[in-house]
Amino acid sequence: MQPALFARELTPDAVLAALLLRVGPANGADAHTLASEVLGVDAGGADERRLRQVIEKLRNDGHPVCATPEEGYHYMGDAADLNRTCVYLTRRAITSLKQVAAMKRIALPDIYGQLGLELPQGEEA
Repeated sequence: MQPALFARELTPDAVLAALLLRVGPANGADAHTLASEVLGVDAGGADERRLRQVIEKLRNDGHPVCATPEEGYHYMGDAADLNRTCVYLTRRAITSLKQVAAMKRIALPDIYGQLGLELPQGEEA
């Protein structure tokens, strides 16, 4: 690790460079580890939140940044890897939409079908 005097920043370019060294799920890292690698110092909670924001930006820019709780953050190794991440993100989004619908006491139609998404196996809309 570098001394704090030479600490780097969590920029999209810096995070992307670190992720390109972590291709495939076997090379994944949790948020703390990845942020610490990029910064060159032990990352804190705010750094991990910033990392998540940067990863969101990278994904929105089209970079295939993959992650699941089991695999950690990594760059896409193959199409199946990307698909696992997309299924994970879709399930998280649907869970949030179900909560909103329940709190507002409104029906949540088959959101998967409306979005043109396949229903994951073992999942009920």
